[in-house]
Amino acid sequence: MKQLDIILAHLKKAKSITMREALIDYSIQSLPKRMSELRQLGYNIITHSKKHPTTGQRYARYTLSK
Repeated sequence: MKQLDIILAHLKKAKSITMREALIDYSIQSLPKRMSELRQLGYNIITHSKKHPTTGQRYARYTLSK
């Protein structure tokens, strides 16, 4: 299964994904690149900038909009 297919299946089931989830669950290291590729294919991917409540580290959560 291709990385794009894996990500799409995850987005359809879980509604969102982060870089950490992609790396740990699927060994996908370049999630921003895959999101860019999905956008080029016509998918409406929305990036939500978040800040971890404990560490203060910023991260992106991606969702698939219908």
